[in-house]
Amino acid sequence: MPSLKVEGIINPVLSDTSETTFNDLSESTLTPQGLGLQLKEALAEHAGRNGTIPDRDLALSIFRRHLGRYQTDVRRRFEKRELRGVQAGKILAAFTDELVSGLVVFAADALGGGETLLNQISVAATGGYGKRLLAPFSDIDLLFLTREEPSREALSLVEYVLYFLWDLGLKVGHATRSITDCIAQAEADTTVRTALLDARLLVGNFSLFTMFEARFIVACVEAGSARFITDKRAERAERHRRFGESPYLVEPNIKEGRGGLRDMQTLYWMCRYTFGTRHVSDLLAPEFTRLGFITEQEAARARRSWDFLWTVRFHLHYVAGRGEDRLTFDMQPVLGGRMGYTRHGQQNGVERFMRHYFLTVREVMRLTHILEPTIMRIALGAAAHVLKADDAMREAGFTLLDGQILPAKGVSFDAEPIKMFELLELSRSRHVQIHPLARQQLIRWERRAATLRSDPRAAEIFLELLCDERPPARSRRPVASRPDTRSAETSLPVEIDTGRRLDYVHWLRILNESGLWGALIPDWSRIVGQMQFDTYHIFTVDEHTIEALRILRCVETGTMADEIPVAYDLARDIQSRRALYMAVMMHDIAKGRGGDHSELGSELALELCPKLGLSGEETETVSWLVLQHLLLSHTAFQRDIDDPKTILDVADVVQSPERLRLLLLLTIVDMRAVSPRVWNAWKATLLRELYTRVAEVLEGGLATPERDMRVAHSKAIIAENLEEEGFNQTDIAHFLDLGYAGYWLCFDQDTLLRHARLIREAQSRSAPFVIETQPLPARGVTEVTIHTQDHPGLFAQIAGAMALAGASIVDARIHTLSNGMALDTLWIQDATGEAFDEPHRLTKLFSITERALSGRLDITTEIAKTNASGQLLSRTRAIHVPPRVVIDNRASNSHTVIEINGRDRSGLLHDVASALNEMRLQIYSAHITTYGVRAVDVFYVKDLSGMKVTDENRLKKIRDRLMSGLKTVEAKLNSGFHEPELTAAEPE
Repeated sequence: MPSLKVEGIINPVLSDTSETTFNDLSESTLTPQGLGLQLKEALAEHAGRNGTIPDRDLALSIFRRHLGRYQTDVRRRFEKRELRGVQAGKILAAFTDELVSGLVVFAADALGGGETLLNQISVAATGGYGKRLLAPFSDIDLLFLTREEPSREALSLVEYVLYFLWDLGLKVGHATRSITDCIAQAEADTTVRTALLDARLLVGNFSLFTMFEARFIVACVEAGSARFITDKRAERAERHRRFGESPYLVEPNIKEGRGGLRDMQTLYWMCRYTFGTRHVSDLLAPEFTRLGFITEQEAARARRSWDFLWTVRFHLHYVAGRGEDRLTFDMQPVLGGRMGYTRHGQQNGVERFMRHYFLTVREVMRLTHILEPTIMRIALGAAAHVLKADDAMREAGFTLLDGQILPAKGVSFDAEPIKMFELLELSRSRHVQIHPLARQQLIRWERRAATLRSDPRAAEIFLELLCDERPPARSRRPVASRPDTRSAETSLPVEIDTGRRLDYVHWLRILNESGLWGALIPDWSRIVGQMQFDTYHIFTVDEHTIEALRILRCVETGTMADEIPVAYDLARDIQSRRALYMAVMMHDIAKGRGGDHSELGSELALELCPKLGLSGEETETVSWLVLQHLLLSHTAFQRDIDDPKTILDVADVVQSPERLRLLLLLTIVDMRAVSPRVWNAWKATLLRELYTRVAEVLEGGLATPERDMRVAHSKAIIAENLEEEGFNQTDIAHFLDLGYAGYWLCFDQDTLLRHARLIREAQSRSAPFVIETQPLPARGVTEVTIHTQDHPGLFAQIAGAMALAGASIVDARIHTLSNGMALDTLWIQDATGEAFDEPHRLTKLFSITERALSGRLDITTEIAKTNASGQLLSRTRAIHVPPRVVIDNRASNSHTVIEINGRDRSGLLHDVASALNEMRLQIYSAHITTYGVRAVDVFYVKDLSGMKVTDENRLKKIRDRLMSGLKTVEAKLNSGFHEPELTAAEPE
């Protein structure tokens, strides 16, 4: 080990050559040893003739130049793929060792103390840097170890070194302590104890540091490993809570998130503390594998995971130019490209990269389940037995240890793979936790489950785990929703009723994380870790599906009855329960294959369901549900459900009341599992209204031929209500003559009554403009009614005003009355998807709308200003939102339906509405939906003569005009500029 020793002072270059080797590097490559020599020569070259050292500013420039040299060298070799993450981290740490060591020696000389001053202090690397790993922009953690009563000169040395490092632009984590202070701090704070586990001497008094090591080891032995292990597990649980319980979040934190680098470091710290620092220098080194706690294959997978995560971290730091550990959307395609992930088949490069990441974090979790049980038993000992195995459990080949189930002695999952599923079934039926050692064996033998793909017993158990028994009936009173109740350590949901019974999806998560699910059903393995590169879904496909199954179970038990009461009412009456659970499992199973995942999944269901023991009727139901699982959401949010043809078209597809109930439940749990923010009261209202109207048709209720009777009925009721309100017959007749047939079918009687009052008041005051707002918290929207003189482009002005006021229009009905006045009704939300009801914001909305409609506000200019200064977030800019325009003349008997797909932004609705106005189209209703950064705006339009647009040439011009405008605006947004282009072309 090359070193420079002077009177007990050590200045090591590399204290463990087994950690970092440079023999394979070319002679021209800069090495840490070479850097140290060159740094010393540069300082000597600039020394004075009498041997004085360079002044601080000159020395700072010398150190800065050498710092830049080695940082640039490591980056160049890393980006040329000469180095992978772990190797680059070790070399960077070795270079930093030389820099810090050289600086401390220089500082001692600069302060006039030289070797005498160095003998008063030991400078040690701690934390990750102490482990000889350093990321490009990580903190350099240093311990300045002093004597019990440090001299003023020693403290001056510490201060000099720290300020010098800060002036170099380095981030430094530091502590100045005596040996006694270190031991006391470590006793009081597990974080300090953890950092000191890897403390290693860089420069200074060798004897002082050796004394610290000896006392620290003794203190650790005396304290025992039980408290340390418990504290680290609690710290990990809290970290998971802060950074996301699920490892499958689509914008993960690669360091602190579940399954990330910190989890592997936690395992290493547990092992190092439990088995001794001298025995565990590296969790993944061959010496540790020989202890027998993990197999060679498991160690190899762990090494690949560790290296992959470090490689991602290096790329992330270099691209971000700072210490960034969150893998955001804008970073994902850049890193995927830098690491060589390109399109393969139907999967693009960024999704392949992210799937590799998610499979890697799953591997880290599996390693935790494999290694931690051994650590726990050695550190904590066996727990007291609290349960005894019953006769059936013993006969099946299982026993209880520490109150948890595991295979009895002599039972082998390798020889009898069906025992893996029987273990899960017994755990579920007895509500007994699976012992960590049993979970360890499930992971080690999961591939043997592939031999059970045609085994009826395995299929039977899988269906029991998937569907579970029907929960007991409950009273209708809603139970407080606690959908995110989790076990602090395992991150598995806990049964809400008692706090003791395990949650339904506990076993599903074990099936997935252990790999048994994918081994039994190969199609499932294809969606494990599969992400969708958008801001709408927050989970990978497999995690989203498990979350949907969890929510379905909550719906059945009533634990979410206050959030989605309509679903709870329906779930009590379903007959095809197994088909529904299987449909939820399979609704997204074909994602990532290209083509329509609904159609592909429907075909897969026809193959898989019979293999799992479902009947022909159940199989057909599952296949149909998967095929149509987007029908209700598409119709409710993108079509006019007041149009009778919309309802009849859905009824024609559904045909059965039971299928309608199943489809609505599938739709609700699918949406709620995407993200809690995706589901809101307004969407629940639309789905419930759609369901009610379709159910009415399926039960032989009102249909299109009776439209005139429904209009007459509505007008007769409102006439009675108006008379009760004190309206005279002249005013009643006047109001009934204002609305055309469609108007009377769009609103309930309370809303019609409010309209009548508003119109009478406006006419009595001869008010050119009246706006009324009605917050509807139960529906999650605020209803805005505007009464003003109709004119071309009115809706575009209103849409622009809403955008400038910060309101999002989610639905709109535009009516021109027989007297030429417009009565437009909008339903708006705030940015969080709630009712837009704060008084000061409503006041702002009134003001902006009045100014816009009176011509005193240039809406186009104001919207351009809001988009001109980087409104398009950089993290979402990488997500491609291809513009799309679909024109459908079959969706409605009376209107042409135009669907616009594009990037969501302020003023999009205004721009599109303006373009439609310039193309001489009248908007009768608008339906707005957003999926992350993608907006889907649907308009029901007619031409100026009140007819559908049927001329093919004109339809093509409309489509081309809208597409051109969308593409132009998208290009400007991506370049940081925006000017509305949808209205730029000349009208026809």
